[in-house]
Amino acid sequence: MEETPNCPKCGMENTYFDGSLNVCPDCFHEWATGEENTSASDDTPRDSNGAELQTGDSVTVIKDLNVRGSSLVIKRGTKVKNIRLTDNPEEVDCKINGSGIVLRTEFLKKG
Repeated sequence: MEETPNCPKCGMENTYFDGSLNVCPDCFHEWATGEENTSASDDTPRDSNGAELQTGDSVTVIKDLNVRGSSLVIKRGTKVKNIRLTDNPEEVDCKINGSGIVLRTEFLKKG
């Protein structure tokens, strides 16, 4: 019996082959055999819809967000201008009401 590879997205070992694709039940990532290294190298920052983000873009917050360590709440629909990319493709740096904040890209929509 052939051993299934670890998930290229989350690294978990709990993967299985469903007949056509390898599947990771932990992060729901699916990939074909031989694609293990190509998926893991995609470090392009993307918004919640999959649009590529770049430094200087304007984004909209898609969910009310509580800021840790503060009573500040970033409301859904808040427009954020001039974002800056960070070393982590899942986070962007920005200023909201004069405060420097790091936001996760999964809560942003480009435009």
